[in-house]
Amino acid sequence: MTAPRVLFRAAAGLLAIAALVAACSATVPASPAPSASAVAAASSASPASPGATFTYNIPVEVNAIPTMPSWFDVQMTDVVTGNQFKVSDFTGKVILIDNMATWCPTCQGEMSQVQQIHKQYGADLVTISLDVDPNEDGALLKKYAAKNGFDWIIAVAPTAVGAFLSKNYDVQLLNPPLQPMMIIDKQGGVWGMPFGIKSAESLKKTIDPYLGK
Repeated sequence: MTAPRVLFRAAAGLLAIAALVAACSATVPASPAPSASAVAAASSASPASPGATFTYNIPVEVNAIPTMPSWFDVQMTDVVTGNQFKVSDFTGKVILIDNMATWCPTCQGEMSQVQQIHKQYGADLVTISLDVDPNEDGALLKKYAAKNGFDWIIAVAPTAVGAFLSKNYDVQLLNPPLQPMMIIDKQGGVWGMPFGIKSAESLKKTIDPYLGK
């Protein structure tokens, strides 16, 4: 990859690191919520390499142990199949995480782009959409997925997942209209993508390098 690797690893109790991130957050485009022009720029971008796409650009020191964030091991239920899963079940695979909500006015359109990517990559890419609204439940999400023909892994994010993303990454990851997405690479590194609507073509350009394409 052509850019510094930005890994998000929760190091509980390391207040110095948390303070550093908080102090620097004013210079990061994604936090707080981006302006309308910033979102428009992000949504129209078609980066050619992963390094060009990441909103989170503050290196965070990573401890060798634990080797994966705790939210990877939180049990969730795929509303499409009824099967339980954890993100850690897909260790060694490239994973696309799409945060959404059924009420979100732009999420359905974004998920139609994700649907194209899901069909194109098949088993090469694990696609997971997480409903990050704590007021929504599996029954509602299942109806939403069925109505729109969305057939990849779709689940309600448990409270523990939302809390981890908000505390350790960015609270805006819980803001569905911003179209927050992440990529988890084969080594378990978590990469934040730009906020804003992303086309299937833009998603492909971002994902391909992680798959070695």
